[in-house]
Amino acid sequence: QVQLVESGGGLVQPGGSLRLSCVASGSGFHNYGMGWYRQVPGKQRELVAGITSDNKITYADSVKGRFTISNIAKNTVYLQMNSLKPEDTAVYNCHADMALATMPLTPLDYWGQGTQVTVSS
Repeated sequence: QVQLVESGGGLVQPGGSLRLSCVASGSGFHNYGMGWYRQVPGKQRELVAGITSDNKITYADSVKGRFTISNIAKNTVYLQMNSLKPEDTAVYNCHADMALATMPLTPLDYWGQGTQVTVSS
């Protein structure tokens, strides 16, 4: 079993910063990659940033130059969010691609509980 534990959300003013963290725990799995998604009511969930075990990084166009994702050493990933805007307000969920050691070609999706980020003056 895999569990993702998130932290770091909160309320900040526009232009402020937050750092989200996510720790994946479990046994008998291989970590293919981790990332962050966000969702607001009435809108499609979107990928904010992701990184593979080969260190290939993807960012949403809306956050390029403002957000930075860490590597996934020790099955932990961070998202540094700078120059925050009101439109960044959302529930952020950590995501991991994990494969059973006995089925390494069949990765599964795992999700954290979600952490609220609110950007408002």
